[in-house]
Amino acid sequence: MKSITIKGSKRESVGKVATKALRNAGMVPCVIYGGKSPIHFSAEEKAFKSLVYTPNVYTASLDVDGHKIAAILQDIQFHPVSEKILHVDFYQLFDDKEITMNIPVQLEGTSLGVLNGGSLRFTNRKLKVKALPANLPDFVTANISKLKIGNKLFVTSLSNDNYTFMHPDNTVVVQVRTSRNATLIEDEEAETETEEATEEAAAE
Repeated sequence: MKSITIKGSKRESVGKVATKALRNAGMVPCVIYGGKSPIHFSAEEKAFKSLVYTPNVYTASLDVDGHKIAAILQDIQFHPVSEKILHVDFYQLFDDKEITMNIPVQLEGTSLGVLNGGSLRFTNRKLKVKALPANLPDFVTANISKLKIGNKLFVTSLSNDNYTFMHPDNTVVVQVRTSRNATLIEDEEAETETEEATEEAAAE
């Protein structure tokens, strides 16, 4: 999985006054959990742009006063009016410890059912995956080429040896449902087949 570097500095004080002063200076107070003890630091708000405002998922390489820590974004708080970032929580990653993340699903191919007028329902655009940090994928690929009208693609069809899906086996990722257009196409095909059969019978 791709990583984004964020540089910050340790916070000497974590009180309300110090936190307010940081925010007024365009800085975001942050905490890293998961290690021996929480690490409090601050970073420029603009440093979070590529990590937060994107549909993609990344790990974070946190450079706190020259000390680099691999982590994932755990929680983020926004101001209810201005939507400015108020606080960010990270969780530290360890090479030998599995982590759970929501990974985006990327569709591949063109559904046969959609070509026949069906309606594609993308039920789960992200899936919860558990894996070692080195095995976390940028996205999960779901091939929908063979899906006909009425077919469903379950999470079990996307199984991978490098990670585990944290969902029940009957979880539907994407499905093709019947639409009015599909019904019209099916009726037209049925009429054509009937006409062809009648013509063949008359010829005999």
